[in-house]
Amino acid sequence: MTASDDVPQIAPWRERLRVIIFEADTPAGKAFDVALLVAILTSVVAVMLDSVASIRAAYGHALDVAEWTFTILFTLEYALRLVCVPIPWHYARSFFGVVDLIAILPSYLSLLLPGAEQLLVIRGLRLLRVFRVFKLAHFLGEASILRKALADSRHKITIFLGTIAILVTILGTAMYLIEGGENGFTSIPAAIYWAVVTMTTVGYGDIAPQTVAGKTLATMVMILGYSIIAVPTGIVTAEIVESAAAARKVTTRCCAQCMAEGHDADALFCKACGAQLEPAAEES
Repeated sequence: MTASDDVPQIAPWRERLRVIIFEADTPAGKAFDVALLVAILTSVVAVMLDSVASIRAAYGHALDVAEWTFTILFTLEYALRLVCVPIPWHYARSFFGVVDLIAILPSYLSLLLPGAEQLLVIRGLRLLRVFRVFKLAHFLGEASILRKALADSRHKITIFLGTIAILVTILGTAMYLIEGGENGFTSIPAAIYWAVVTMTTVGYGDIAPQTVAGKTLATMVMILGYSIIAVPTGIVTAEIVESAAAARKVTTRCCAQCMAEGHDADALFCKACGAQLEPAAEES
């Protein structure tokens, strides 16, 4: 028995609905997604305008109506997505499934927690669908390369961050001993904060050394910061180059069982769950 044998059979109307909602390679699917992107963008703009006091005072009621209209539409869309897939839980726990749910929750939470509706700007994450809607499959490939590079470099980055944490603790403690509370370094945590701000070249300037020894140490931290910034960039870049060398062309095809995207152009089965994929649509 193959993995595809375990996929529940669904009614033809549900399969047609799934193709429209989840597949961007058909005219109906692309039209649906384009309309969805326009609605998402409009809803985000409405939330942003609602935060402007003068606009809120003049058009507050209209913005409230727009917010709830979009919320109801997105709730219906989310429900349809759950209905049309063979295993709703697989969609619900996918990246876009979680984002789609979070995108509609703030409006309902605002009934209990006033002001929660401002979190609706998270709907902007749904605009990431633009890459699959307009057949920008090469962007999906680049995204896969970047994701793999970040995952492969996580151990090196963790070690790097641990080293930096130890370093700023030592430097911050040294600055605390040199400057003391009379110069603004009132505690070791405050001095560590200064070390982080200085080493990352942010330089807020709210705390600054006053003694010659303190300024000398600060100079060393600044120079060290410029040297250290390049380290994580180099680590990730090396992983990207390695991942890109092994990358293959991917498409916008979506697995009906687990909702995974970014399959190879010649793939017959899902790389995530092993379910059989629908034949690729002809490029228009």
